[in-house]
Amino acid sequence: MRHSIRLLMLAALLPVLGSTGVMAQAGATKPPARPTAKRPTVARTAKRPPVRNAPGRPAIRATVTSSGAALRTHFASLVSSSTNSGQWGVMVVSLTLGDTVFSHHADDLLLPASTMKLYTSAVALERFGPAHQFKTEILRDGMVSPEGTVLGNLVIKGAGDPSLSPRYSTWNIGVRPLDSIADQVARTGIKRVRGDIIGDASAFDGERVPAGWRTRYLQSSYAARVSALSFNENLAHITVRPSTRGAVVAFGQQVSGLLLRSTVTVRPNSRSASIRVWQDTLTQQFRVSGWIGARSKSRTYQVVLEQPERYVAAAFRAALEARGITVGGVVRIGESASNSVRVTTWSSPPLAQLVATMNGESNNHFAELLFRNASRTGGSVGSAHVANESLRTFLTNRVGADPGSVFAADGSGLSTLDRVTPRSMVQLLGYTAAAPWGDVLQSSLPLAGRTETLRSRMRGTPAQGNLRAKTGTTNDVTSLGGYVKTTNGEQLAFSFIYNGRDLWRARAAIDAMGVTLASFSR
Repeated sequence: MRHSIRLLMLAALLPVLGSTGVMAQAGATKPPARPTAKRPTVARTAKRPPVRNAPGRPAIRATVTSSGAALRTHFASLVSSSTNSGQWGVMVVSLTLGDTVFSHHADDLLLPASTMKLYTSAVALERFGPAHQFKTEILRDGMVSPEGTVLGNLVIKGAGDPSLSPRYSTWNIGVRPLDSIADQVARTGIKRVRGDIIGDASAFDGERVPAGWRTRYLQSSYAARVSALSFNENLAHITVRPSTRGAVVAFGQQVSGLLLRSTVTVRPNSRSASIRVWQDTLTQQFRVSGWIGARSKSRTYQVVLEQPERYVAAAFRAALEARGITVGGVVRIGESASNSVRVTTWSSPPLAQLVATMNGESNNHFAELLFRNASRTGGSVGSAHVANESLRTFLTNRVGADPGSVFAADGSGLSTLDRVTPRSMVQLLGYTAAAPWGDVLQSSLPLAGRTETLRSRMRGTPAQGNLRAKTGTTNDVTSLGGYVKTTNGEQLAFSFIYNGRDLWRARAAIDAMGVTLASFSR
């Protein structure tokens, strides 16, 4: 666990299949030791020394097996000897033959980390279908005069679109989403808004921080606030640069109607800086303090938005003003009136693309919004609680999983309250393989040795370009769930979950199991 500074943990080259090495790397958006994963906008890789086997600790290796009994013996050895502590849950099932290849504590409830996104993907695709688009509406609650003045307020109403962000302008022929929406408003003939610009996030409930998110995560980009009206993954960027007249402090994104207060001073003859940026939760003002050297380059700082919908409204107002549309009122949060009239609508990319981004980057922001959206039926308000019930109903009625085998406090896997069983994950993967949308979910999963969170893992082995899976990593979890083909073409679904602190060796064992499956034949 997207979208990020993500901290990718890099394990050692381990001997696999003779001279071939298996590289283990963290695969989720969440923090390993110091949570810094996404999902920001910049990925960092923390290099670690190779995993060395202390005296008495057996080497972790993949192997070639040609019988189910030999594979089970090897897996049992890896699970029992690779880590000194913690809890393992493993299950491997053949989707080709329908039998269980290996099982170890498959019905234990374990923390899944970002493999929870497999469940979020499936319930969203089942609910909406791959072509579904989320609609952000622009509404007015007053008449439009012949001169083009809205005699009331203009409302931007969110529907849980996670892609409303400048970085997704490539999905709209290079035009940033809010600029495109403002262009659409201008084309309707509106030239002035007498009232306010209102951000409406009423499609979701007010729980901005899911239950079970650790307090220390909350100022990190991978744990941004949840809102039905979100922008730029609910992160603001503030730039600070020195000038002869003092420090120049400004939002990186054009906004209008928000307060930014600075006490930053310029320190002569210095190239350094010491800056603090935060948002006052009471006044909602953005505050910047500290100093910047007169010889320093411009610096950009990131802050998690406490009220994303207010920031969206301010960015929308700025986009309108850039097109000559004046606004007489203020920027505020509220709900649209029941008699409001639609001005225009903005459609997100298809759900298939959103799922691909979520699973490829392990993007928490996307996961939280898709999870809540999947709980909305008949115009109801989306919430994590209802989404959990919807997920469990889907798993019970359609997948055939035990109703108590999953509890989802959030959709990303960042919550310490989430629990799944390896069996439920393999059952979900089996259902997905036969579902009409199954190819969409499978193709969204990183490919071993090639793409995204698996690009540095299992390189140079039979798993490379073969094994597709969702990764999961936190301080207490390393997990992997997905698909792999054996040397004779048998398709396997697997779930590897480790809860504990011996993460480096656990990850190496998971990669060794993945390579062993790719080398397996019977």
